[in-house]
Amino acid sequence: MNYTINQLKIFLKVVEMSSVTKASEVLFMTQPAVSIQLKNFQNQFDIPLIELIGRRIYVTDFGQEIASIAERVISELDEVTFKTKQYQGLLTGRLKISAASTGKYLIPFFLSEFLESNKGVDLLLDVTNKTQVIKSLKNNEIDFALVSVLPDDVMVDEEILIDNHLYLVGNQQQFSKNKPLIYRENGSATRVEMERFFQEKVENERKKMELTSNEAVKQAVIAGLGFSILPLIGIKNELLNGELHIIHRKGLPLKTEWRLIWLKDKKLSPVAKAYLDFLKGNKTKILENNFDWYKSFNSKE
Repeated sequence: MNYTINQLKIFLKVVEMSSVTKASEVLFMTQPAVSIQLKNFQNQFDIPLIELIGRRIYVTDFGQEIASIAERVISELDEVTFKTKQYQGLLTGRLKISAASTGKYLIPFFLSEFLESNKGVDLLLDVTNKTQVIKSLKNNEIDFALVSVLPDDVMVDEEILIDNHLYLVGNQQQFSKNKPLIYRENGSATRVEMERFFQEKVENERKKMELTSNEAVKQAVIAGLGFSILPLIGIKNELLNGELHIIHRKGLPLKTEWRLIWLKDKKLSPVAKAYLDFLKGNKTKILENNFDWYKSFNSKE
């Protein structure tokens, strides 16, 4: 057999995506190029790796076995790269973090200096919904999770980064009962806090709208579809340019805390431990350099 590392990677991506088209997009290759490499790889086996039924790709049992082996091979090859860098005196390895969607406005500032100082570290950052973040944490697929509310069914350690302040916002300065409240999907930490607030205010019977991301909610509010409670950290520019306005109400802002969490008693990798040490030693400086506007805004409340 004479398959290449590139063919192994392409085959793994096709298996993962169950689609040549989607795999080509992720790999930044043309679809014909992926198909050719996949065919060349298949030609080295007498047993089918995948089956095309209609327009869907199905991985055979043999294909699944080969994919598992290929994954281990790629992992070992990556380890060779990391070990080489270690012998050159560099911190090497992967740092795997999953962040709740609004965390995208926060986590890059807590990563940039660390990654700049440690060129041998590869970052795998998944920005997704809270449910998927906690699932990845429970399955021990990541080093850290960035959340604003602690999960209640898993033991974790934490490092608090910054307060999370949530305000009622609209595209006008006055609240109107004629427009709906716009909520995040079930499982969202922002939705939980918003539901708690309006239930306490006996206003939960007002008609609702539900969207699946803070960005979608923000755009809907800007368009005048309704009102919502959103994290301040994600609406700085919209407040400055007048697209959004904070509507002051008793009991607001709601307050939680953004924190980095990891499984209790987890043995952190050298990279994860180094990042946690960096975070603890540089958190105050990072906040002063990047979030002074945020602290100043909230100090006025």
